[in-house]
Amino acid sequence: MIVHTVCFSLVHEPGSTDEAAFLEAARATLPAIPGVQEFTVSRQVSTQSDFRFQFSMAFADQDTYTAYDEHPSHQRFVATRWADEVTSFQELDFVPLPA
Repeated sequence: MIVHTVCFSLVHEPGSTDEAAFLEAARATLPAIPGVQEFTVSRQVSTQSDFRFQFSMAFADQDTYTAYDEHPSHQRFVATRWADEVTSFQELDFVPLPA
């Protein structure tokens, strides 16, 4: 299992229709890609970070994660939305440690 997370901020004003449109586009596109599990969109509430949002999703294994990354829908979302609307981000990928 790989838990893929990305924290980010947008160029849009907080609470704007453009901000909502970006988040809705992500909700419509990313979890529809085969292999994506447990997709969530979260808003940052801590004062310890400048990032405003987080996407989180899980993949069964590295091959599934790679297929997602290379999927045309993901590539199109990155090229047409992410590249122009995200001002900063940090990507973190985790695998659970055995007990």
